[in-house]
Amino acid sequence: MDVIRTPDEMQQWSDSVRSLGEKIAFVPTMGFLHEGHLTLMREGRRRAGVLVASIFVNPTQFGPAEDFACYPRDFERDCAMMEAVGVDAVFAPEPSAMYAPDSQTWVEVTGVTKGLCGPLRPGHFRGVTTVVAKLFNIVKPHIALFGEKDFQQLRAIQRMVADLNFDIEIVPVPIVREKDGLAMSSRNAYLSPDQRQQALALSLALRAARDRYHAGPCCVEELVSVAKCVLRRTPGVEIEYIEAVDAGTLERTSSLDHPILLAIAARVGKTRLIDNTVLKP
Repeated sequence: MDVIRTPDEMQQWSDSVRSLGEKIAFVPTMGFLHEGHLTLMREGRRRAGVLVASIFVNPTQFGPAEDFACYPRDFERDCAMMEAVGVDAVFAPEPSAMYAPDSQTWVEVTGVTKGLCGPLRPGHFRGVTTVVAKLFNIVKPHIALFGEKDFQQLRAIQRMVADLNFDIEIVPVPIVREKDGLAMSSRNAYLSPDQRQQALALSLALRAARDRYHAGPCCVEELVSVAKCVLRRTPGVEIEYIEAVDAGTLERTSSLDHPILLAIAARVGKTRLIDNTVLKP
């Protein structure tokens, strides 16, 4: 597996691969990999002859009070895991290689980022779409794979790719969960054993709402209420939001005649967690 540190070297590597007629699949990550990341990589390996992953803790998507400095990192462990699933090259730049001191250009998607996590993390999605646009131009993939746990991020990237005519296929991959239902996340490493048990309330709340949805006629407000009841009876869980929105536009809706995203953001101790489920008629 090649370890590549600079944008120029990565572009040259991809150009040489493309000149051979190979198809490149790309999985961008911030490292501290788990089975969710590896699932994306295995799917990329299945879909293309060449697999590239990136490890870059992107400073522009963290707010002033967020966890950039202490975000979990273990590059050697990550490399061993990537080699085991057949990654051909990892792009692992320093922030100074990605952002020039006089950089003044941003890529921002407005509509699908205005709700859910958007108001709670100002500037976050602008940082995400900007760095992903840069990574697409550097890695030059044919396809890129993103997990559905970060559903709003997925929609923002899909919108960016469509609006800016990127010649890239975006492949969504379902949420990967622990055996007990907890959505896999690098931030789960912050949780103490007690908090780890409390965090299960997110997936249990979604399951309760999903069961109510399939049980018979109901309304959006009832689904949100069912999920909220599960979370509120769990000590140590602080709800940021529980919302049911149109799964395509991420706008609030009162109709259950089309796919609905039921999304949760909550804090368990100091750790912010998100989870979701899509309800389809």
